[in-house]
Amino acid sequence: MRLLSRQLIAFIIVLSNFLTAFATAQDNPIIIGQAIDLSGPNGSIGRDYVAGITTYFDSLNVSGGINGRRIKYLVRDDQGNPAQSAKVASDLLEKDKAEYLLGGIGAAVTDAVINAPKFIQSGQTLFAPLIGSVKNYGNRVLFWRPSPEQEMQYIFSYFDKLGIKSVGIAVQENSLNQDMFQYVSNEVKKRKMQMSGIVHITGTPADVDRESAVLANANPNIVIVVADTLGTGLFLKEFRKHAPRTFVAGMSLTNLDTLAEVAGPKNLEWTVFSQVVPNPQGKKSIIQLDHNNMMKKFRDEDLSALTFEGFVVAKTLVKGIHLSKAGRDGLQTLAAQKGTMDLGGILLTPGDGTYRMSSYVDIALFRKGGGLMF
Repeated sequence: MRLLSRQLIAFIIVLSNFLTAFATAQDNPIIIGQAIDLSGPNGSIGRDYVAGITTYFDSLNVSGGINGRRIKYLVRDDQGNPAQSAKVASDLLEKDKAEYLLGGIGAAVTDAVINAPKFIQSGQTLFAPLIGSVKNYGNRVLFWRPSPEQEMQYIFSYFDKLGIKSVGIAVQENSLNQDMFQYVSNEVKKRKMQMSGIVHITGTPADVDRESAVLANANPNIVIVVADTLGTGLFLKEFRKHAPRTFVAGMSLTNLDTLAEVAGPKNLEWTVFSQVVPNPQGKKSIIQLDHNNMMKKFRDEDLSALTFEGFVVAKTLVKGIHLSKAGRDGLQTLAAQKGTMDLGGILLTPGDGTYRMSSYVDIALFRKGGGLMF
């Protein structure tokens, strides 16, 4: 009887310790914040990106979180406004005590966040913003996606293999696009391609139409667009009047929903886009299957390249959290890792000094009837 009492007491002590630890873990979540456009000009990009991130964190939380600590993911809508993004990110750090901060969309909001006093004081690394322009922030920002230059290199290499030698450029002239325009122009020269002409996406649709007609008459094999989504849409709407079956190439952060609204779905045919993740509908790798299954389980949204990117970004961030130590940012430790890291079919290549986790690029064709074909 005395032995039974001792065993019962021991069991109660173990159970009490377990419940205390469980309660502590529940009361001590890992707080991850993000300021991102959910209702502004890039709202559909932001919503898909967040859906993928949320899905991974939900799947992690139902299996116990990280060492018993659940993820508390706080998302705030910055509406694509740099000042609002800086304010919201500062609140996430100061009021919500976010331990990690995910980035928003575009160079302007990224600049605003990393220059906000609260972010500077935090000493954190901004992780995985979506930026389509040429920017280098050093160790203040750790990108997940490859650089715009890598995306553009892939586009050139892809069409070079097809024997395409004459290239046109459509450029929306502003400070953010100037570096990429120069990069594309230099690449045309370096590859000994013929420059067929340039369309300047400025002024009125009539101006764009006039320059598009001149470019179409030069009969380029492909036109590379250096512009935001609205600029790309305006160009396609006018250029397709003169060249309905000339390849036009854009980059992965083009908002396809908005593009279809501006240009019209028919004008998106013969248009290709670089992509920074494999086919989200594919089932060739473990992480593609996980994304597919978890999205069906936790979300109502359709699968997209951006839900997939968000999913793998969240998984990568968790890798960084596992590497965190007192006084050492886990993301900086992650960025300094040597060799490759396998996320289940997507290989990360940190440690090369670029502060970019992935170098994966593919290309997808906008198919007749809508949607991308990888």
